[in-house]
Amino acid sequence: MISEFQDLSDKIDRLAQLTQSLRAENYLLRQANSLLSAENLAFKERLNQAQQRVEALLEQFPAPETETGEGDAAAPDARDSEATQ
Repeated sequence: MISEFQDLSDKIDRLAQLTQSLRAENYLLRQANSLLSAENLAFKERLNQAQQRVEALLEQFPAPETETGEGDAAAPDARDSEATQ
């Protein structure tokens, strides 16, 4: 009977040690998660800034020319009005 109590006591000690170890690991994981979240936020901010810079550069380019079919459609109207004048 004493050996059964000793076995139970040993198991309880191992459980307490495991609990302590898991709590320490959980604490470290929470710290790492917090650091990674802050880093992720900083990366998102950098990405937004880069996107704004790219958009600003794109606005500086001239507007693309329309396709030839659309340009030709306007030309006959101009010629027709010149011919009637």
